[in-house]
Amino acid sequence: MDVFQSGQGVFNNSPEHVYYANPRPEMMNLLPNSAQKILDVGCGSGSFARALKNQKPGREIWGIEINEVVGAEARKNVDKVLVGDIGQLMEDLPAKYFDAVYFNDVLEHLADPYTILSRIGQHLKPDAKILVSLPNARHIRNLFNFIVKKDWEYTDHGVLDRTHLRFFTLKSALRMFDSLGLEVESYQGIVSTGKWFMRPLNWLFFGYFEDTLYLQYAFKVKVRHVD
Repeated sequence: MDVFQSGQGVFNNSPEHVYYANPRPEMMNLLPNSAQKILDVGCGSGSFARALKNQKPGREIWGIEINEVVGAEARKNVDKVLVGDIGQLMEDLPAKYFDAVYFNDVLEHLADPYTILSRIGQHLKPDAKILVSLPNARHIRNLFNFIVKKDWEYTDHGVLDRTHLRFFTLKSALRMFDSLGLEVESYQGIVSTGKWFMRPLNWLFFGYFEDTLYLQYAFKVKVRHVD
C-alpha cells in the first residue's frame, strides 16, 4: 500500500451552499487519467463534476444527490443526476459501467455505509476505483475538545457535523474497507493542522500522533480480486 500526504445559480456564499459547491481539487488528483465514466455520489451542485470534465473533456459523469434543490442545480454540470437516497437508487444504475465512483464526505452521512460499499461493486468495471474522503474523528482539535474540555459538541460542519451518523478514524476506515473485501491502494491525510507544536510533539512520540494532524483522510480503493 502506497501512503502519501498532501495539503489541501441558486447558490450564494452561505456555509451550506459553499459546502455543496466545493470542487475538491485534492480528490481530483486521485482519479486515474483513463477514467471516462464516473459516478459522483453526493454530487452537490455539480462543481466537482464540472472540474472533472474541464480536466478531461469527454468524460461522462453521473451524480446522485439527496437534496432536490441542489440536484436541480447539478443538472447544469452533470450528464445524468439521480435525486434521492443512494440505497434506493442503486438499482437504477447500470451494471459494470463506471470506471470510478466518488464518495466525497458521504459515507459518514449514511446509516449503513457498509452495505452501500458492498453493493457499489456491481456497477463498476473490473479494476475501477472507489475514491473516498472521510472526516477524521482523531483530529487534534476533536481530541482536545473530547479529552481536555470533556465535550462532544455537534456543529454545522466539520468532523462533528450534526448530520453525521458515522464517525471514522484512519484505523477504523482501513478496517471497514478490508472487511468488505476492498483493497486500499493508497491513502492520504488532507487539510493538515496549522498548529506549530504538533510536528515536534509527533516526532517525540515516534509518529504516534501522525493521524491526528489531518482533518480528513482520502482513500483510493478497489475491489479485491481473489485468484
